Amino acid sequence: MAKAMKFAKPEKSMRVSQIISLTALVVAMMVTSGCTRLRAHQGYIGDQTLLTSVQPGVDNKDSVQASLGRPTFVGQFDQNDWYYYARDTRQLAFALPTATEQYVLKVRFDQAGNVASVTQTGKELISKISPEGDETPTLGRNTSFFEEIFGNIGSVGAGTGQGSTPNSPN
Repeated sequence: MAKAMKFAKPEKSMRVSQIISLTALVVAMMVTSGCTRLRAHQGYIGDQTLLTSVQPGVDNKDSVQASLGRPTFVGQFDQNDWYYYARDTRQLAFALPTATEQYVLKVRFDQAGNVASVTQTGKELISKISPEGDETPTLGRNTSFFEEIFGNIGSVGAGTGQGSTPNSPN
């Protein structure tokens, strides 16, 4: 009987160690799954031969829309500027996404609706904007909190403020 007891303990401790190691493996897999590399595509998906087929003086708005589809967006100040935009990004865990590829096709039309110019740009126009701390620098006076609150005392009705003229009472 003593021999049976000796063999039962190692089996039980072996089973506990297997459960612990399996649990540790599952936890490690769950933790490292958050560190995977994410890839994303934004914008237009088009064929390169179609994108290069748009030619100034040959195409018009209808033919461009028939071959490339609706633009990603139209110019805000000029409705005759059409943009086809595509960007591929990658991101590791919680880091900011970085662009691996970018393609912008700008098609400008004349007043008659014919293609006037076609420009293609890529990743070289991406710029990184880094704000200065928590404040945006502005032009003008630098006033303190108390100057903002008490700065107008005595200036109401004095006639020396902005907008007053020598002929006006205020």
